[in-house]
Amino acid sequence: MGGSDKEKSAPDEQKKPVPQQDEDVIGKAYDGRLMRRLLTYLYPYKWAAFISIAAILIKAGCDVLGPYLTEIAIDRYMTAHPTHGSEFLSRGLSASPVRGITQIAVIYLGALLLSFLLEFIQTYLMQWTGQKIMFDLRRQIFGHLQRMHVGFYDRNPVGRLVTRLTSDVDALNEMFTSGVFAIFEDIFVLAGIVFVMLRMKWWLALLAFSVLPLILLATRIFRKYVRDSYRRIRTAIARINSYTQEHISGMSLIQLFNRQKRAFMDFEAVNKTHLVAFKDSILAYALYYPVVEILSSAAIAMVIWFGGRGVLHGAVTIGVLVAFIQYAQRFFRPIQDLSEKYNILQAAMAASERVFKLLDTRPEIVSPAHPKKTDSSGSVEFVNVWFTYQRLDDETKAFVAQATPDELAAMTDIEWILRGVSFRITPDQTAAIVGHTGAGKSTIVSLMMRFYDIQRGRVLVDGVDVREHDLIKLRQHFGVVLQDPVLFSGTIESNIRMGTEAISNAEMRLAAEQVNIHDFITSLPGGYQEPLRERGSSLSTGQKQLINFARALAHNPRILILDEATSSVDTDTELRVRLALERMIEGRTSVVIAHRLSTVQRADVILVMHKGQLREMGSHQELLARRGIYWKLYQLQYKDQELGVGGSGLTPSLALGTD
Repeated sequence: MGGSDKEKSAPDEQKKPVPQQDEDVIGKAYDGRLMRRLLTYLYPYKWAAFISIAAILIKAGCDVLGPYLTEIAIDRYMTAHPTHGSEFLSRGLSASPVRGITQIAVIYLGALLLSFLLEFIQTYLMQWTGQKIMFDLRRQIFGHLQRMHVGFYDRNPVGRLVTRLTSDVDALNEMFTSGVFAIFEDIFVLAGIVFVMLRMKWWLALLAFSVLPLILLATRIFRKYVRDSYRRIRTAIARINSYTQEHISGMSLIQLFNRQKRAFMDFEAVNKTHLVAFKDSILAYALYYPVVEILSSAAIAMVIWFGGRGVLHGAVTIGVLVAFIQYAQRFFRPIQDLSEKYNILQAAMAASERVFKLLDTRPEIVSPAHPKKTDSSGSVEFVNVWFTYQRLDDETKAFVAQATPDELAAMTDIEWILRGVSFRITPDQTAAIVGHTGAGKSTIVSLMMRFYDIQRGRVLVDGVDVREHDLIKLRQHFGVVLQDPVLFSGTIESNIRMGTEAISNAEMRLAAEQVNIHDFITSLPGGYQEPLRERGSSLSTGQKQLINFARALAHNPRILILDEATSSVDTDTELRVRLALERMIEGRTSVVIAHRLSTVQRADVILVMHKGQLREMGSHQELLARRGIYWKLYQLQYKDQELGVGGSGLTPSLALGTD
């Protein structure tokens, strides 16, 4: 009968894998709305951005200057019939060929050095800015995930959320570091080259630009295929993350059932999807760049052919021809880069759309604007509570609020986990909840702490509806020990404190002593500072569970919840835990969920859940005297010892099949 009720009872639509449709978002190459929102993350580092843009502008000028200097050097100093021209730079040069060429060489070298310096400044600043933006964005996403309600994680696979924090943020970082600002640089360089070429010889410039329509056509086809392959790559990466996380977490089960080969084959299929998508993108690049190279070479060949004829006829100078050849070579390089930047920008737009969709998802469960104050008495009351894990539309919610119990029960499209449950647990009382798997036991506990909101009725803690409590203060009332102990990477002390600095060292050690784990902790080399591996894998299940008990006790909760807390420990540890429980439940309200009735017999009141309804309520002896569901459960568990009691002779099938 192990396992949580939520897992067993959640509707079928939540048991199915959630399709990762948002991974398939292609996105626009540029979306002004998304870009404006992305630029808000750049605002704190605006001075770095301004300096980078200034560096890009000056560097673009330096890149355009080189061929122009070559033209001046050749036409003024290296031909039989030098031309002085009216260019502003020519007027400042010496008439002596040796000195003039030296001056041009110095200017050329200075432009190169300045270009290298500006490239360093721009690259360093934008990489630094990109890392700061990644830091801010990941912090915001993780903080947002911590504020989301528990139901959000029922509908969103862990792998998808990890992809938001990793791959998608990386795509945005690439946009800031190698995308937007690099596009500016390419555009400035292209604009400068076009301006200078048209000013030198417009007809020769148009000849060089004549292959642009063919390059643009090739670029359009390239973008289409690469966009599709990038979409499939992103989808495959998200699925690899999800599959890997799921199977590494369940590796012990995989090895237990000897499923390594099948798991490997399934992973190979997912991995192959990524490989095929990447191969398609590689093929697109392998075809695109040679096509652009051939077309650009054809343009250069035409410049040489017609420009050479112009030189022979005196229409073009040799310096202009050489400069045009250099400009033509530099002109097509930014066009190739722009195609790559287009893909970066498109990936960033798709990533930002998914990230902002996550950030715009508001928590469904939040503290009220004006929470009510309570007396912290520790009372818990359910009043006619109806609950389902399904998400209901507004029309259905309105009907549920007004419907009669019979009408609610007749709604076959809703799988009710709780049906009209009402009970009260008084302060300092120990209550036990028992029932078959899927009866709604763990759900009741989740509703007490308002992990979910009910569809009908009221859940009262300290006499106040949980929807009117401040969430932080409400959950501070509770200490919870689950069936599966949860520990985090860090030290034993950090796992007991869980960030609550108000717990003193003496209080922490007292809690450990009360649950009989202090001696074990002090026997470790690091004591309370002993580092724990992920999920406490270096400890036994019993040791981890005792640390969880110490954590709950150290926080001194008003209401203690034990959800199958002893079912996963050995007999010796269970005996130690039971001794500790007597100390833990003293002076506080306690709720114990158990399948083994031996652990709940001393409870003040026992709630018997069956098919989402509270069917019986009373003490152990009272419930046995009624000879109802509890009595049949008791007979089932103790049939060997109690076979002759009451002459029942119940069989397991009879006990399980009763209402």
